[in-house]
Amino acid sequence: MAKKSMIEREKKRQKLVDQYATKRAALKVIINDQSKPVEERFKASLKLAKLPRNSSATRLHNRCQLTGRPHAYYRKLKMSRIALRDLGSMGQVPGMVKSSW
Repeated sequence: MAKKSMIEREKKRQKLVDQYATKRAALKVIINDQSKPVEERFKASLKLAKLPRNSSATRLHNRCQLTGRPHAYYRKLKMSRIALRDLGSMGQVPGMVKSSW
C-alpha cells in the first residue's frame, strides 16, 4: 500500500490538470502558430509558464486505483499486477482464471 500522502498528491495533480487543460491547450495553439507575430507568441509562452507546474499532464504518474502502487500498472484496468492477481484469485474479474498446473 502506498503512502496516503502520495495518493493524495496525485489526486491534487489530477484535479489541477483537469482544471487548467483548456487554458493550457489554447495557449499552446497560440505558441505553435507560426503565422502569429513573435511578440504575441512570446506573451503566450510567458502566460503558460505562469500557470501552476502541477497543471501539466506530464507531471501525473499512473497509480493503482486500489492500492496506490506506482509500478506494474495496467492502463486498461487502472490497477497494478498484484491487485489484479488478488481480484482474479477471488474470482472478481470476469473471464480471468487463476492458472494452475
